Amino acid sequence: MRKFFKDFKAFISRGNILDMAVGVIIGGAFSAIVTALTNKILMPLINLIVFACTGGKSVNLITILNGKEYLIDDGAGNMIVNSECIYIDWGTFIIAIIDFLLIALVLFMIIKLVMNAQGYMSKAKAERPTKEEKQVLREQGVNMRNRKEVLAATKALREKNKVEPPAPKPTQEELLTEILAELKKQNETKPAKEEKPKAEKKTKKVAE
Repeated sequence: MRKFFKDFKAFISRGNILDMAVGVIIGGAFSAIVTALTNKILMPLINLIVFACTGGKSVNLITILNGKEYLIDDGAGNMIVNSECIYIDWGTFIIAIIDFLLIALVLFMIIKLVMNAQGYMSKAKAERPTKEEKQVLREQGVNMRNRKEVLAATKALREKNKVEPPAPKPTQEELLTEILAELKKQNETKPAKEEKPKAEKKTKKVAE
């Protein structure tokens, strides 16, 4: 039991677990906001547009498949959905699509803002001078309280001490190409060998 509770404590103490819990809570609250927005604001507007386009014939975005009445009287003057009616509820489908698009849009904006903030913070951190650079800047008489002056002096110091990266090593294909070109050049510049005169054949004197 002791080991079990120890492992459980280590599990819930992880940062990603806490972040996930916070995300689930915020996501649930945000989902309720989106649902209220679509059901109470957007869908009435969509129904109004459908009502205007159909001349007031239909408000509910449904398609009845078996010919039964969609709404019936329950006997107390209230209209309820007929359980025998088979229909396609396009309104619910549209609501789900709108919910998805709104949630995706908001998440995209939040993630983009967070990434931009992280990029800005990383850039600002990289521009700040290190301890060694601060020491050099103090020796140069730079006012360390003036942020713009410090950043400009740090940039100039880094440009001065910047070491150019070594040239990349040639690949095997480049080396082979250079070797072939050098051999071809040597063959073209090499003087042609002079042909030696052929030795005259000694003719035997034929006695007359």
